[in-house]
Amino acid sequence: MKVRSSLRGLKRKVGSIVVRRRGKLFVINKADRRQKARQG
Repeated sequence: MKVRSSLRGLKRKVGSIVVRRRGKLFVINKADRRQKARQG
């Protein structure tokens, strides 16, 4: 999982969902499971 300052590029990909957990923003991609990132 990458820690990024901006999740804009990842959230535009097909199959990605933006989730808020424990006060942090996560991007999880159901189509490509390797595409994971966290912000905050």
